[in-house]
Amino acid sequence: MSYRAGRHFLQIPGPTNVPDRVLRAIDFPTMDHRGPQFAELGKTVLAGMKRVLRTAGQVVIYPASGTGAWEAALVNTLSPGDAVLMYETGHFAALWQKMALKLGLKPEFLAGDWRSGADPEAIEQRLRADPAGQIRAVCVVHNETSTGVTSRIAEVRKAMDAARHPALLMVDTISSLASIDYRHDEWGVDVTVAGSQKGLMLPPGLSFNAISEKALAASRVAKLPRAYWNWEEMIASGKSGYFPYTPATNLLYGLREALKMLEEEGLEQVFARHQRHAEATRRAVRAWGLDVLAANPAEYSASLTAVLMPAGHDADRARGVILENFDLSLGTGLGRLAGKVFRIGHLGDFNDLALMGTLAGVEMGLELAGVPVRREGVQAAMAYLAECRAKPARAAA
Repeated sequence: MSYRAGRHFLQIPGPTNVPDRVLRAIDFPTMDHRGPQFAELGKTVLAGMKRVLRTAGQVVIYPASGTGAWEAALVNTLSPGDAVLMYETGHFAALWQKMALKLGLKPEFLAGDWRSGADPEAIEQRLRADPAGQIRAVCVVHNETSTGVTSRIAEVRKAMDAARHPALLMVDTISSLASIDYRHDEWGVDVTVAGSQKGLMLPPGLSFNAISEKALAASRVAKLPRAYWNWEEMIASGKSGYFPYTPATNLLYGLREALKMLEEEGLEQVFARHQRHAEATRRAVRAWGLDVLAANPAEYSASLTAVLMPAGHDADRARGVILENFDLSLGTGLGRLAGKVFRIGHLGDFNDLALMGTLAGVEMGLELAGVPVRREGVQAAMAYLAECRAKPARAAA
């Protein structure tokens, strides 16, 4: 292949671009993972992750993808044949449900339309119909990466409390953590699942569980087999900053640096930046004459935007044209959305000019692909971003 000048625009919804500071940190020499320096590293990243997850409880870090943290959440708390209530928000919710089946659980999948988040009222009604408490857990994807829809977790918790049901609440935050406001303790979540390769600005390879006291109690009587994923051994070793097996040391270097960057910017500012870029993207989509897949404005994702293609036009063909001409990667449609949508990731280490370059590539590429769009999307996004920048100046005046 011939050399392509300039940087590749990786605008899938994860893995995201890894900042230079994190890359330099990962490049440090590997240390002894049984030595005193590693203990300090381990304690630092565990404490930092508690701040990001907004929990005072236990956090464990696995050398694994987010799929591993899914499995850890299930096998540490449940027993063979346990009933689990899950909500079909999209492709990744469906994958978590398939995993539950493979593990010998009995997942009940509340049907969704892939354009909306988990419905708290539907969850409450189903739990009220289970007075014996046979449903052991409710599993919800906070931000469905395949659709660009964010579920209202605080409302799901309120619905569970209103039903007075004892089920655990498990939440997947793989494409929301460190990008969208999330509160493990305040929202009454029992197990949070997260991954390194999105808002945390790292390569794939680390995953996380945040664990409530209720979930810990459940783990002491759960009967599903677990060895590598066992919380007990992870928590015991983590108290002194170590792991029960060889950790992903260099990724932990990167995590330490990423946590510094998030705290330097401030989590509230991180969330505001993601919301700003998401709104600018949606304005561009509408100005092109296209539709956002997410149906409810209260559930719009700040991490990514899924864009519906006009009838008769294939999203993957358009993505191919954009990649070939502008070296810009966009997310494909997954599952039932294959060929029908493309996904613009706007999360992680990302700023206004990077967004404008992304949207310019999409606008030019859609036109080259023969998709009927108006040449107004970039201008609409640019006007919105300029307006956002002007507001603080006006307030100061």
